[in-house]
Amino acid sequence: MTASQWGGEQLDLDAYLMRIGYEGDRRPTLETLRKLHAGHSASIGFENIEIVLGRPIPLDLEALQAKMVRQRRGGYCYEQNLLYAAALERLGFRVTGLGARVRMGERMVRPVTHALLKVELDGTDWITDVGFGGEALLAPIPLQDGVEVQQGDWTFGLVYEKEAESWVLRSRHDDGWFDLYAFGAERRFPVDYSVFNHYISTHPRSPFTGKIVVLLPLADVRRTLVGREFVRTRPDWSREVREVAPEEIPGLLDSEFGITLSPADAEALVATCGTEGEGE
Repeated sequence: MTASQWGGEQLDLDAYLMRIGYEGDRRPTLETLRKLHAGHSASIGFENIEIVLGRPIPLDLEALQAKMVRQRRGGYCYEQNLLYAAALERLGFRVTGLGARVRMGERMVRPVTHALLKVELDGTDWITDVGFGGEALLAPIPLQDGVEVQQGDWTFGLVYEKEAESWVLRSRHDDGWFDLYAFGAERRFPVDYSVFNHYISTHPRSPFTGKIVVLLPLADVRRTLVGREFVRTRPDWSREVREVAPEEIPGLLDSEFGITLSPADAEALVATCGTEGEGE
């Protein structure tokens, strides 16, 4: 039962590895995990386009492969990490699902809406998460209190908050540490993510139902498109910001985020983005 929890046997592993540009060793080692995480993060952008177009988000592995591997689209956390978990499982890694409460610099208690993964290797637990978007990890981080790691030009840390019984993933900003999300030890399963997915893809208060959100974290720059605002953020926290016209968006998705839309989807997205803000 455990061996097929993530559907690894259904994965077209060669196609997935080609999609993320991985040609290395397939043994379940830390080096393999690091390269898989880095390749996935750099190759498959975070995006909520299906939600904006009013479509459901299926999480079965065939749908995930069709979208993110064959169609060269992106996805958001449940899609990304479920596909990634299937690949890790297929390669022989011991994968556990976890759930997080997003903070983004605030301490208010939000519901558990983010999916992330834990991998056990040689007695050490590693957090590996390819689905957080703009300030996402670029590589695994050891699950150790007080750890700090440099990934590309960015710095991340983990701390354990005893009073909350939670681990907190943090990113170093120019003015100090910035909390990204908090997570506990409770094991999560694909069926849990299906429930979270329904809420976050349909609820009117979800940050992903009102406007397009596309994110790509790279070693030397973070690219974001939220609504019609395209931003490049550098490690010194300088930002290039520009407003984009709706008709520019499909080309921008392709050139800046590696997301390829079909002509029909591109037309639908332009029309949808052209109506954003009307009636407000």
